Amino acid sequence: MEYDIFFSISQTPDADGFTPSEQEMLRNYFEQVALADELGFGVAWLAQAHLSTITQKLTTNPVVPHWEGEVGLCTDFPQLAIETFHRTNDIDVGSAVVTLLASGGPIAQAERIANTVQLLGLSSTNRKLHVGFSAGRFEFMARPYGIKPRDEVEERAWPALRGQIFLEASEIFLRLLRGDTISSNDIRSTTLKRDNFRSDEDWEAVRMAAGVEELVEIKRRYEFEPLSIVPKDWPREQLELIAGTHDSKAQEFVNSFLPVKVFNLSITQPEVIEATHERMRECYHSEGGEWQRRDMPRTSFVFLNAEEGLTPEEQSAAASQEAKRALSAYWAALEGTIDPAKVERASDNALIGNPQEIAQQMLDRFHPHDRIMAWFDFFNHDSSRVCRNMRAFIEQVAPLVEASI
Repeated sequence: MEYDIFFSISQTPDADGFTPSEQEMLRNYFEQVALADELGFGVAWLAQAHLSTITQKLTTNPVVPHWEGEVGLCTDFPQLAIETFHRTNDIDVGSAVVTLLASGGPIAQAERIANTVQLLGLSSTNRKLHVGFSAGRFEFMARPYGIKPRDEVEERAWPALRGQIFLEASEIFLRLLRGDTISSNDIRSTTLKRDNFRSDEDWEAVRMAAGVEELVEIKRRYEFEPLSIVPKDWPREQLELIAGTHDSKAQEFVNSFLPVKVFNLSITQPEVIEATHERMRECYHSEGGEWQRRDMPRTSFVFLNAEEGLTPEEQSAAASQEAKRALSAYWAALEGTIDPAKVERASDNALIGNPQEIAQQMLDRFHPHDRIMAWFDFFNHDSSRVCRNMRAFIEQVAPLVEASI
């Protein structure tokens, strides 16, 4: 197996109600990523967010009305990535994820990423920038950039249309990174039909609003004359692209332009994971070589207790309690209620226990060639403890796993 690490840098109250300052959060991150580099983790994946989650609760339709604090402090992935490269020696840096629909949209994002890789290439020729990109989980982060319904038809079609806007943005982003000169006339147009909707009722409402029988034509979201980005001559081999979507059509679409890998969430069911591998073996862009299991990093919460002075049984019990508290706090923040069923399902997908238990859970759940994106800082602001867990994972858990593969 391969071992990556995920950093949420999420400024939310922990299970005890403690919230660090922004400066403390960033100091904790740099302490942890330096240790991750020392321990040999492959990629440091950074969550990215935009705009204040606290302020969005004041809007007409808040997406996460019960969330306390800020969902994330990394609002400019390229800057934090470059600073991380400067402070470390070997570890790669990745985004999980850049939102293509925010921060100026796909044109601005393509130029930022190309510039970041250009700067990386000046100091290293073997380290890589791994850019995960998506439409973004929270709509409020993209709406100020014009990503909202423009008329009644779009309002009714919005759940389906937003995914189509992501495809339009993805084509622009990928073709600019490829080095193309393009105008909006070169980009896919959007036509909605019954297949885009979950129910006949949803489709009928859109069709009636548009006054058509079978197809609804949607005006492009991005209009521009011919352009290309600078830099033009940059080390593209130091860029890896990963799509944050489980939409099979989107995965196939982005791979028609460049090699684009995919993300897997910790709660994804095994059958979906295997079906994705099977599909990607067929559609992965030929320039990326043969599809491998490592091309889909698998996110996993890690609630590890290897604290000194505790018996294995006491470590196990403490880890279970820590997991339950953190997951309960998360669901309360996300939805306003603690749903025991959801906490239980999340626990089933997390790695929880002492080193021996977690090693066995990994052997039971993961393929020997999987790439694990371990998440240690989930609702945990005790940086010393997070660092101890990271070290115990690499020095105690990983050897047990590798010895049994």
